[in-house]
Amino acid sequence: MSTVFTKIIDGELPGTFVWRDEHCVAFLSINPLQPGHTLVAPIDEVDHWLDLAPDLQAHLFEVAARIGQAQMRAFSPERIGLVIAGFEVPHCHLHVCPVNSMADMNFSRALPMVSPDELTAAAKAILSHLGARD
Repeated sequence: MSTVFTKIIDGELPGTFVWRDEHCVAFLSINPLQPGHTLVAPIDEVDHWLDLAPDLQAHLFEVAARIGQAQMRAFSPERIGLVIAGFEVPHCHLHVCPVNSMADMNFSRALPMVSPDELTAAAKAILSHLGARD
């Protein structure tokens, strides 16, 4: 059975993408910790990040860094947080999130849902500093 992320990647469910290449995608979280909270996930379903091939693991971190640099320019946070938790969806994903304190990384404080307009605005801000991507 496909994960919810595979359904988003395949276009069966909506997603607000800021990156897509032959190996991975990055899309905005619908339950963000902060505006611009982005998930970087491999296209192939791999549950645990330790099971990623080394080259794919390196690629995901490279993409996360590029997204994080764009988030720094777009949102001017103190830091960019990076978390790999893996409990919510059995499909490896990196949380890349603009943060101003450790409290901003508390998943129990994630917004329950944001509007499509808010996701689109955050994606445009990231893309304006990232360069055009699918």
